[in-house]
Amino acid sequence: MASSSPSAELQRSADAAAARGALGEALALLDRAAAIEPGSFDLHLKRAALHRAARNPAAALDAVGAALAVSPLDFMALMLRAGLKEQLGQDDAGEAYGQALAQKPASIANPQLAAAVQRGEEVRDRWIAARDARLVAAMAAAEAQADGEEAARIARFRSNALRRTRVWHAEPTHFHFPGLVEREFHDRSLFPWLAELEAATDVVQAEFEAVAAAERAELVPYIQYPDGAPLAQWKALNHNRDWTAIHLWQYGRRIEANARHCPRTMALIAGFPQPRIGGCSPNAMFSLLAPGTSIPPHHGVANTRLVCHLPLIVPDGCRFRVGAETRPWKRGEAWVFDDTIEHEATNPSDALRVILIIDVWHPGLSAAEQAAVTALLEAESGVVAQGL
Repeated sequence: MASSSPSAELQRSADAAAARGALGEALALLDRAAAIEPGSFDLHLKRAALHRAARNPAAALDAVGAALAVSPLDFMALMLRAGLKEQLGQDDAGEAYGQALAQKPASIANPQLAAAVQRGEEVRDRWIAARDARLVAAMAAAEAQADGEEAARIARFRSNALRRTRVWHAEPTHFHFPGLVEREFHDRSLFPWLAELEAATDVVQAEFEAVAAAERAELVPYIQYPDGAPLAQWKALNHNRDWTAIHLWQYGRRIEANARHCPRTMALIAGFPQPRIGGCSPNAMFSLLAPGTSIPPHHGVANTRLVCHLPLIVPDGCRFRVGAETRPWKRGEAWVFDDTIEHEATNPSDALRVILIIDVWHPGLSAAEQAAVTALLEAESGVVAQGL
């Protein structure tokens, strides 16, 4: 029978010493074992637990540090480190809890651990609040000089620094043009025509109601792709009439059965900077989201275009998230967003939600770049149509 390793023998002896209450002897034995087996995570964690039991939190913190050197993302070790830092009154205990909670498992069954997590969240949140107050004070003079759009970006900069929000990137399903500014919701100042669109809300809604009542209105599921297409993000809503659309323009084709009922809307959007790309764009539609329906997180096809919403019928509670920012729709208040950044929508009400959606060029593209995008997408128009 093979003999056990010297480290294992020392650990068994340490367990026996700890069982009879001889914590100093047990720790001396574990220290000898750690010298033999310095890469053992479990051994260092055992040393940390014994030091804590011996009411020596500083030594316990050193031992858990050795464990984390072996496995830096272990949730239990990170929580132990944070708790020890809090016990020692160290200023970075809140930060340590934040690092631990970033590794928190999806569910925690152990009540004692759940209580420790709740305690850690409270300490972390107080630390973030104190840090936020310090940063707000430090940035006040600079922030006072900012206009509304600049102030919003400055606030997001601070929120990202505090890890309250994270950085989101454009992740188009098919076509990515390099170097374009990535923003969840783009600044209104880039789109002076938004005021004209908003001023026409009553007109646009009246024409929606006319086309919706028309005998030949083409009300179709918004998501329609062939079975077997590699687009799992749309599985729940494919061919589903909970999310439908009345198209005015679709992939560059005027949908005459609908458009003829909306002459003023069609004339209005004709003056906006929509891409004119054969088989791809312009796109304009009335989007209808049924009561109690959610659109799952998803990404658009190409970052060369942005999407504009004009809310027409908005029951209470309807909201829209792009990246880290969630906004309620408000009738007559338009916005422009990047649909290649993860976004989702929900209508929790018992009434229909209706918005006008159009696509527009990303303002960061030059005329030459728009021409290049047009040429490529026209050559790939079938791909775009299937990419939604």
